[in-house]
Amino acid sequence: MTDEPMKEPTPEGSTVPPELAELAAAHGVQCEYTDHDGNLQQVSASTIVAVLEALDVPASTPAAVVASLERSRDDAWRSMLPPAVVLREGTEVQVPVHVADGADVSVWVELELSETPVMPASATPWRVTAPQQGTATGSFATVKGARIPLRQADVHTEPRTVDSRKVGRATFVVPDDLPLGWHTLHAESGGQTAQTQLVVTPRRLELPEKITRKQAWGFMVQLYSVRSRDSWGIGDLADLGDLAWQTAHNGGADFVGINPLHATEPVTPLTPSPYLPTSRRFMSPLYIRVEDIRETAYLSAADRSLVEWAAEPVRELSEDAGPIDRDAVWEAKKAALEVVYTAPRSAARQTAFDEYVLAQGKGLIDFATWCAITEHLDGRDWPPELADPTSPGVATLRNARSERVQFYCWLQWVADEQLRSAHRAGLDAGMRLGVLKDLAVGSSADGADAWADAAALARGVSVGAPPDMYNQQGQNWSQPPWHPRALAKAGYGPYRDLLRTALRHCGALRIDHVLGLFRLWWIPGGARASAGAYVSYDHEALIGILCLEAQRAGVVIVGEDLGTFEPWIRDYLAERGILGTSVLLFERDAKGVPIEPEAYRSAALATVTTHDLPPTAGYLAGEHVDLRERLGLLTEDATVLRGRARAERESLVEALSRRGLTTFDPSERELVEGLHRYLKDTPSALVGVYLTDAVGERRAQNQPGTDTEYPNWKVPLADSAGAVVLLEDLFSNARLRSLVTVLNED
Repeated sequence: MTDEPMKEPTPEGSTVPPELAELAAAHGVQCEYTDHDGNLQQVSASTIVAVLEALDVPASTPAAVVASLERSRDDAWRSMLPPAVVLREGTEVQVPVHVADGADVSVWVELELSETPVMPASATPWRVTAPQQGTATGSFATVKGARIPLRQADVHTEPRTVDSRKVGRATFVVPDDLPLGWHTLHAESGGQTAQTQLVVTPRRLELPEKITRKQAWGFMVQLYSVRSRDSWGIGDLADLGDLAWQTAHNGGADFVGINPLHATEPVTPLTPSPYLPTSRRFMSPLYIRVEDIRETAYLSAADRSLVEWAAEPVRELSEDAGPIDRDAVWEAKKAALEVVYTAPRSAARQTAFDEYVLAQGKGLIDFATWCAITEHLDGRDWPPELADPTSPGVATLRNARSERVQFYCWLQWVADEQLRSAHRAGLDAGMRLGVLKDLAVGSSADGADAWADAAALARGVSVGAPPDMYNQQGQNWSQPPWHPRALAKAGYGPYRDLLRTALRHCGALRIDHVLGLFRLWWIPGGARASAGAYVSYDHEALIGILCLEAQRAGVVIVGEDLGTFEPWIRDYLAERGILGTSVLLFERDAKGVPIEPEAYRSAALATVTTHDLPPTAGYLAGEHVDLRERLGLLTEDATVLRGRARAERESLVEALSRRGLTTFDPSERELVEGLHRYLKDTPSALVGVYLTDAVGERRAQNQPGTDTEYPNWKVPLADSAGAVVLLEDLFSNARLRSLVTVLNED
């Protein structure tokens, strides 16, 4: 065995050497996958090595591979308890416990009783200081419950010598009657103790009767694009509330689905993509409606003038059909928000703010600290002493800029309140679900989440997707993935905290690329998007925790399960009570014929299209081919693709006409309405209608595989003539009114 680097295999040879393949399998790295055409694709050895290195598994030489293999066989024996234990309610599981061979050990479970903010507290890891309001302190504490001893199972396992120490294994039984929740598993032996997270999750997330009794429909929107005359150049949370009320009261909609509202950078330039945030846990204050903050009413005349001066130039942008200028909007809003922040708050409002900060705990303080540091550095590189949020350097800067930390905490509180009001507006107008939020796959590599949760993320790789028929070069989403083993060692805490925030103030939550809870496409740094490998995750744990937190929040979960996946995954999601996603344009049989509505899944959100394609009118006219040709993204002949697009349109017209849903030569509007009638005939629990389809928009919001070549995520809502459609004029649009009539037909 030599120490020479692993070499790229020859075309004639095995793609991955056997030892490397065994090591990859031991760490959940897949050496092959089935592509979108059903063909088996092999992953190169160099990719496998790079991915293993990102998993902290040395594999760069044959000798390193052998050493890592030997170490991996004993990994579980090096810890007294597993990194975490996640099980379904009503299930008895056995847990291995490792101690010195022959030593006695006791194991017990400490039940979660409640998890609530406690104030005051002796420990004060953060401080709330409000302008002119005094100071409040506190800590996030967990009140623990009963202690339940576990019995040892009659299982004999031969001891092993691990790192020159003889280690024995005792097996203990977790009973099947533990309540749902986040419990703690303890072990004690010979004066040594260990503890790990034990999570009991629901067998199934039951769908509420309010959506099972009758199909529900709602509009799907990119909120930033839906503006009103009062908007500051971008759709905001007040617009969301008005949109929810209008579409429910005037249209009978049961929900409004929105893009992720995740946090962007605190300084310009802002990343436009809602799917590449700096933090998934916290919100973008760009969506705040300044005038709706209660303290705005109590500003002095001079301060109110400052707010109006900030608003005036960007309000005019709301009627501009050109790309949305997030940077101009944020500069204006930030200036106004800083004025409002200094306004005194009533005792009740101050208490509400303090309680919000207390409930969000260390995560919010870390996020606000990151924002304050980013603002302070103003584009300069972060010095090494600020790389760790627990470092003395960070503590010093946090104290020095405590007012800015507090400002960014306040922004999150304001955004949270306004989202709650928007959701309530929809429910009060008769919606069954209200807001349907969206959770992105990940966050940016240099963002707040990556900084605060660095220990649970993999480095040197990014998440993406292999090539498919719509993105023939693959996709690189520029996001670090969860490190499977590190996340488990953290007791899945970062994932739980993310979910708890995502599940606030909504009736449903869409999980973008839910397949990422099973496996993710890891792309080594500097490699093409197509040169990646799938890494498996403990889906039983991740899905179980999702179900637990969703059940506690009373929220329906929709999993976006499109793309390349193994067939059993959809069955598994349905078994756990998670709705899937059915897209009419993609729902075809083996011969390419649209499947009948009756064959659609009932446990699904059905839509005609997706946000990664042009609106339906544009798509059926071949705009997706034209756009990719203009941008140089095609890997097939454009003529062939246009012929395929025409055949696709013809097959849709034929499917609709067979059911009497349109004529054989329908107009654009008739075809769009016919497609939505088709969806109404499905058993799908939810039907989503893209607002762009309702008003006749033809421009795509996003073209995957591009950056500056196309104004991704900057396209304002417009009609078929390209004229801006404002919120106040929504139901003046004849196409929208006609489509709403279709959607409400019995």
